[in-house]
Amino acid sequence: MNSIGNTDTNSNDTSIMGTSEESIPTSVIPPVVVPIVAPHTTVHSNSVPHGEKSEKFIGVEFKRWHQKMLFYLTALNLAKFLNEDSPAIQEGENNWTSLIALDVWKHSDFLCKNYILNGLDNTLYNVYCSKQSAKDLWESLERKYKTEDTGTKKFIAGRFLGLQDGRFKDGYQSSARIADYTS
Repeated sequence: MNSIGNTDTNSNDTSIMGTSEESIPTSVIPPVVVPIVAPHTTVHSNSVPHGEKSEKFIGVEFKRWHQKMLFYLTALNLAKFLNEDSPAIQEGENNWTSLIALDVWKHSDFLCKNYILNGLDNTLYNVYCSKQSAKDLWESLERKYKTEDTGTKKFIAGRFLGLQDGRFKDGYQSSARIADYTS
């Protein structure tokens, strides 16, 4: 008997190892396994895929929306377009690699900008859709809503300290009281 189970050593095989159909016993060939899956089976998962976006930004809770959108764009590998300007090509330059790089950058910037716009409520979408790049859009949103968030924090701090129109409840000017504490 040879090494693969062929009992006939004088066969007319042209193969050196004796691999003709007659020489391979059926016990050596592994059976084919076909998985059976019911067509109506549904797999439920409590995890949210990285591609699923959060709720649309309606003008409040900017910090939360900002962080969620930044995470979403990072997962899509588009967050770098929030800080980058388009690559510059020198006038008269006919370098195919730089032209292709610019085209790829413009496409990715377009995707990033529209992912952000898609995360805005329709009324805000109409206001910000005219921005030329993702960077311009992102900076514009930050200027508008981070400033408002700062104003809200100052208002809350003033209420906490008892300020009303720049005065404490006892009538002292806030600047006078601060000067008293600092001297």
